[in-house]
Amino acid sequence: MIIVDRALEKREAEGKPIRVGMIGAGYMGIGIALQYLTPLTGQRMVAIANRTVDNAEKIYRDAGADTSRVSSVAELEKAIDEGKYSVTDDPSLLCQAGNIDLIIESTGEIEFGSKYVLEAMEHGKHVVLMNAELDATVGPILKVKADKAGVVITNTDGDEPGVAMNLVRFARSLGYEPKVTGNLKGMLDHYRTPETQREFAEKYNQKPKLITSFADGTKLSMETTVLANGSGFGVAKRGMNGHPCDHVNDSLKLFSLDQIPGDGIVDYLLGAAPYTGAFVLAYNEHPVKAQYMNYFKMGDGPLYLFYTPYHLPHLQLASTAARAALFADATVAPVGKPMTDVITMAKRDLKAGERLDGIGGFTCYGDIDNYDTARSENLLPMGLCEDCVLKVDVPKDHAISYEEVEVPADRLGDKLREEQTAYFASK
Repeated sequence: MIIVDRALEKREAEGKPIRVGMIGAGYMGIGIALQYLTPLTGQRMVAIANRTVDNAEKIYRDAGADTSRVSSVAELEKAIDEGKYSVTDDPSLLCQAGNIDLIIESTGEIEFGSKYVLEAMEHGKHVVLMNAELDATVGPILKVKADKAGVVITNTDGDEPGVAMNLVRFARSLGYEPKVTGNLKGMLDHYRTPETQREFAEKYNQKPKLITSFADGTKLSMETTVLANGSGFGVAKRGMNGHPCDHVNDSLKLFSLDQIPGDGIVDYLLGAAPYTGAFVLAYNEHPVKAQYMNYFKMGDGPLYLFYTPYHLPHLQLASTAARAALFADATVAPVGKPMTDVITMAKRDLKAGERLDGIGGFTCYGDIDNYDTARSENLLPMGLCEDCVLKVDVPKDHAISYEEVEVPADRLGDKLREEQTAYFASK
């Protein structure tokens, strides 16, 4: 931030703010847009695309800004050049406009989102994903395509993967070796449904399926997969350890080096105060450094805890956008071959012929596993399970494989997934 804020001040003084377009105007999109429309120093949200254009217009109106509806790239580019804000129901306009620098994809959808992420990158746009579902499912191959296009694709600061990755990079910069990193999770019940979560969702003006994906652990698995792919870590076991504890400080008692396989693991702490944010356990065995760390109340080592007690996606995303546009620096992006995967687990006993209803639904939940394990068992990714039809009966908590389902035809997500599997098979 110390570098980014000065660079943004310079762009503001020069009258050359980063020009941002956003696809999606849902709950989180509203918060992001209102933050940008403060306005932020050195950045402008010049356009929003949303299937319901009225919702995009309302965001600008609530912020006291006038908008115009545009239906062509020429109209949009002209409005941006004139310092005006625009809305449209066609995301392609934002992807193609020559005077938009960066796209925020905030739909949370895989099929829809992947189409426009690809289009944005093809037109030289950096992409910030407020879409862990897309990133966890096909993020590694999208990163390959971003590199070929010479642009940055990144998940965002403010969401747990970005907050945790900042801590990972911070610890490494200190000369400490991250060994465990992940989320603080308040509760988890794999069998929650849109019906059990409806009242809570309505209270906070959210969609029941979205809230269900938080409660049943699917979103947690998506986020930790994004973090695993960005850090190069795996998991200790399917579903992670998920140690219950009272406070994040207790994590130092829960892990020992001989329990951490490979280079490190992603994990979560269940019920740990401060109940939000992210943590890293980092290793250093130098005896003199240990004396200093003990003096500064960091414990006896050789594992040391670093944590952030908050995550604010709508506020912190702007930092990710600036880092991408100004310094070609991804907050969190795949480092190569996928490390983990989110697999499809039966939420109840399911019968042949049933159609899976996807993320946050009644039929299944997502669980994290190491990528090599998921591929060796040919398991169905949670991000691609929607509308798949079961060929056989499967019991509750069964990991569903590709052999057990009929997959819908001609989905872009499936094509990207096949390309990703083939690309990394030889890596």
